[in-house]
Amino acid sequence: MPLIIICGTPVSGKTSRAHELKEYFERTHGKRVEIVSEDEAIARLGYDKNNTYLDSRMEKRVREYLKSEVVKLIGKENVVILDGSNYIKGYRYELYCASKACKSTQCTIYTICNHEEAWKSNQLRQSQVNTSLMTDGAKTPYTEEVFNALTRLRFEEPNSSNRWDSPLFTVQPTDSIDLDAIYRVLYEKKPPPPNMSTQNPPLTSTNFLYELDKVTQAVTKQILEAKQLNISGEVKFPDYPGCVLETGYIESVTPQKLLKLRRQFLTYAKMNHSNEDTGKIGRYFVQYLNKTLLD
Repeated sequence: MPLIIICGTPVSGKTSRAHELKEYFERTHGKRVEIVSEDEAIARLGYDKNNTYLDSRMEKRVREYLKSEVVKLIGKENVVILDGSNYIKGYRYELYCASKACKSTQCTIYTICNHEEAWKSNQLRQSQVNTSLMTDGAKTPYTEEVFNALTRLRFEEPNSSNRWDSPLFTVQPTDSIDLDAIYRVLYEKKPPPPNMSTQNPPLTSTNFLYELDKVTQAVTKQILEAKQLNISGEVKFPDYPGCVLETGYIESVTPQKLLKLRRQFLTYAKMNHSNEDTGKIGRYFVQYLNKTLLD
């Protein structure tokens, strides 16, 4: 269920923290942990790391791949760790919405490292490449252009006041990370409720749609006929016992207003009442009109 988003500038210890978290959740809590790695995704797509960050189309393709892998792996109990720069605020928001739609808890780990120290570590990687000591392709050094762009120009720092970055754990290379606190926010708190926009609308049967249209048309027709007859009291509906348009409401009715309210009710009913008895549609529609006609 939980998603951990690791966010940080180049050579700030993101991958080391990802593996530290993986070991903790597996050994201490017996969880299955999946790491989705940005570096591995770049290699799997056949791209060069530095060229990827200089080509917006390639970088967008990598982000799409990472997001699809994360959504595919989120499950009831397993932990998914996204190990990457995740430097774009909007992208972190997309991930937040995706995990929210999956009813998953989430937190963000922000790895911080001094720019000069990170650059020295990056140069050390370059010297290892030059002496053929580099065996891990994921640790390919950054060029100075890409390093400076990702560190100083593009990076949008996470903020705990943003719901998509919260809970936020900030950690420097020499810090110990509070692993128990991370476990608590992921497993002892409820996930945020999904938005209506992230949920699939309920399946609506053809019969329900037919009855919905027929009943609301019939009620609308009776109200307009009562209006033409100058009925000023209650309007009753013989086909729907107990349904009454309250006294005085008929005076505010116009065909245009009634059509607008009917359309609004149709949308509402499709989203909220498609699994209910179609015999209740008339009563619901009249109740809706009683609440909205005078607005």
